[in-house]
Amino acid sequence: MIEGIFVEGLIFSIMVLGILISYRILDMADMTCDGAVATGAAVCTMCIVNGQGIAVGMLLAFLSCIVCGLITAGIHNKLHVPVLLAGILTQTMLYSINLRILGNKANVPLVRVDTLYRLFPKAFSFVSPSVASLIGSLIVIIIVKCLLDLFFRTDLGVSLGAMGGNEQVVVSQGMNPDILKYIGLGVGNGIIGLSGALLAQYQGFADANLGQGMIVQGLAAIMLGEFLFSSNKISLITLRAIIGGIIYKALMFLGRKYGYIIGITPNDFKLLTGVLVIVSLTIAKTRNMYSNNAARKKAMARTLLRKGALND
Repeated sequence: MIEGIFVEGLIFSIMVLGILISYRILDMADMTCDGAVATGAAVCTMCIVNGQGIAVGMLLAFLSCIVCGLITAGIHNKLHVPVLLAGILTQTMLYSINLRILGNKANVPLVRVDTLYRLFPKAFSFVSPSVASLIGSLIVIIIVKCLLDLFFRTDLGVSLGAMGGNEQVVVSQGMNPDILKYIGLGVGNGIIGLSGALLAQYQGFADANLGQGMIVQGLAAIMLGEFLFSSNKISLITLRAIIGGIIYKALMFLGRKYGYIIGITPNDFKLLTGVLVIVSLTIAKTRNMYSNNAARKKAMARTLLRKGALND
């Protein structure tokens, strides 16, 4: 049971990392996620079912969702549509595309074929299947996190972070912010698609509605992670996003298992997720206000000390 929560949390955390890129690093409200998760799951599932293999399926899931991010960025850059609306348009179109990928079926099962979550118990046969799935998921997310941390330490990655902080800084350095948006949204949605590919293999099927509400869940996970500690280091930012994803899935599990005690049913989870995001935003805003006030008082105290020293 505990292993299952962690496996679901780790798979979900990969998606949270993709959302983190757009919402926190680029500071762009990209809604493509809900469609990209299902696209990654659909592409990977159809590759495995048709005999192309797991590696090819996951690679194509990643690449196909990069294209989804590029489409959103293209609508935003070329048509000057707000990125929020551009993401909604892409997400809406992806629903029909995902049905096409799945052969005009609502869902496609992964039966009698090898998936990562059938290979992990064979690879780690010295432990139970649930622990083997946990080990395999942990290896995958460590690889994704390390690659992402390395990417954001490169000049390109630093430029993406700078654009999220202040776009004019990037322009003043002679860089084209439109190109950086293509790269950032492409990479972010590619990672989201990878999460969808893993999720389809874990649950044993791909569904056209798989990504419904994922963006709000991802934001809730990011908020939960940010409560743990504050940091500007990319390695710690990605770590807290992963921890936030695991905590979110653990809370949802507790809600399913013990929610009946206070009358909570699975039908209430979307409402609870929305409330969690609102409460998190309110607390974060209040905490930032107090932090800013404290910093202002310290600055005033230092100024008064300097003036007193000069008068003496």
